[in-house]
Amino acid sequence: MKMQQVSDNCFAVLNEKNRVCDANSGLINLGGGVVIDTQSDLPHARGMIALFSRVWPGMPKRVINTHEDGDHVWGNQLFAGAEIIAHSSVPERMKRVADPEETRHLLASVRNPLTCEKIAAVRPGVVAAGRQLAEDYDLTGVELVLPTTVFDTHHDLDLNGMHVHLRHVGPCHQCGDTIVHVPKERVVFAGDVLFRRCTPMGWTGSYAKWFACLDLLIDLKPDAIVPGHGPVCGVEGVIEMKAYLQYVLEQSRRCFEDGLSVLDAAKRIDFGPYGDWKAPARLYMNVERAYREFRGEPPDAPWDTPATFDAIYALANAKGVPVEF
Repeated sequence: MKMQQVSDNCFAVLNEKNRVCDANSGLINLGGGVVIDTQSDLPHARGMIALFSRVWPGMPKRVINTHEDGDHVWGNQLFAGAEIIAHSSVPERMKRVADPEETRHLLASVRNPLTCEKIAAVRPGVVAAGRQLAEDYDLTGVELVLPTTVFDTHHDLDLNGMHVHLRHVGPCHQCGDTIVHVPKERVVFAGDVLFRRCTPMGWTGSYAKWFACLDLLIDLKPDAIVPGHGPVCGVEGVIEMKAYLQYVLEQSRRCFEDGLSVLDAAKRIDFGPYGDWKAPARLYMNVERAYREFRGEPPDAPWDTPATFDAIYALANAKGVPVEF
C-alpha cells in the first residue's frame, strides 16, 4: 500500500498489486475528515489509517462507502462513531454480497491441504481464487458494519466551505455505485465504476448504464480520478476503459450471433491492446454480461460465483495467461 496526494486536500491509498480485493481508499482532510472506502480486512484498514494519519491526525468524522462489495466496506468497524454514508440500496445489499463469513470459510478451506485438494477436484477456479486471496488477506475479526446515513440520488457535504457531491450512478458494477466529486479541487473518487490497468468486471447493471456513467466522469473534467482499483489517472483512464467495454460488447455480439457459448466466445475474443492489464481473463464476466443483455435477462440476475471463478480459470489456461482474479 502507498499513499498519494492527488490535490491540496485529497489523498488516496492505493493497493499496488491491483487484483481482486486490492481496492483503493480516499481521504478528504477537511470538515472533520472524510474517508472513502475502508479496505478488505482489518490489517489493510489499519494500514490505511496509519498512512492517512500522516496528513489527518484524528479519526475521520465521516466515511463514504462507494458501493456494497466487501473490499470497500470490511474496514468500517474501525471507524467507531463516524457517520457512514452510502446509497440507500447498500445496507441490504451488503448483507447479501459482503458477508465476511463466506470469504472466511473459503480462506480456511484453501489453507487446509486436505479440504483444498477435495475442492480443487471439482472447483479449481474457486481454489485458485482462494489461494490468491490468502496471499494478502485475513478476515479474522471482521464484522459487517452498515451505513448510518443513506441517500437516493444525491448527497452533498459542506467541508469547511468546500462542497463535495455524492452522486448515485449505479447499477454499473454494483447496485450502490456512487461517485464522490470534489469540484473545487477537480477530483473524483470513482469507486468501482472505474478500473485502471486491470480488467473491469460488473456484478449488476448494464453496458448502457456503465457507458453513461463513464461519459459523466468525462463531462466532469476532473484533473485526477481515484479509481476503485488501479493507479490514479485523468480522463484518459475513463476513455480507455470505455473503449475496452465497447470492444468487448461488439465482439460478444458477433459471437452470440454465431451461436457460441459464453466461454467459447471469450476464448475466441482476442485480448487486443488490453492483454497486459491485470486479470485479463475477467473478460469472461464481461462477455457473460453482454450475453445476458442479448438474451433479455434482468440486470440484477444472480451470478453462480463458483462457476464464474472456474470459467475465469479455464479461460486463463486456454489463453496461456496467468490465473488472476
